[in-house]
Amino acid sequence: MAEKFVIKAEKRDSRGKNEARRMRAAGKIPAIVYGGKGGSVSISAELADLAAVLRSDSGANTVFSLEIAGEETTDVIFQDRQIHALKGRLMHADLRRLVKGEKIEMTVPIHLEGDPVGVKMDGGLLEQQLREVKILCEPAKAPDAIIIDVSELGVGDSLHVSDLKVDAGIEIHAPGDTLVAAVTMVKEPELEPQVEEGAQPEVAGEESAPAGEETEGGE
Repeated sequence: MAEKFVIKAEKRDSRGKNEARRMRAAGKIPAIVYGGKGGSVSISAELADLAAVLRSDSGANTVFSLEIAGEETTDVIFQDRQIHALKGRLMHADLRRLVKGEKIEMTVPIHLEGDPVGVKMDGGLLEQQLREVKILCEPAKAPDAIIIDVSELGVGDSLHVSDLKVDAGIEIHAPGDTLVAAVTMVKEPELEPQVEEGAQPEVAGEESAPAGEETEGGE
């Protein structure tokens, strides 16, 4: 069973870059909670706690409980997040309250399973063109990943979004003809003809003189 995260947070009244820097220096992250029955609320939460949610198997699609001091505990999910371009550290988060039965759009990874026959038998190359796809469903029903079997693919065969299988209640938001994976033949590089050291390359139109005869102009 997936781990249930409970994150404690506090309301914050002040905003601005200076306040955000002070929070980050103290190991906290500014965030905004919205959606559901309540209005938008600005909060701060521990960076380590939110990072642990993102590192879980379901990552940003993880549903977790948020305990805001003075308010009722509610289930939320990451709606958006800002990551530092160089440090890879979470800088800001938008959290969405969940309403029972509500479907939201999420992004899930696509995992390929099996060894294609075209790779094992014919020396082909498996190429994955699409590594994640958007789906619409209730967060509690979201899969950690969509798994597709590629073991029957031969050279020249391919799989598309229309071949992805998901449970009832899950909609895939991508054109059905979008390429997911294909097995292609590896092209070997063309080698230039080798000329032995000291040999003179033949020139078109010239013929070699018979043995014992001199070519025209010889002495």
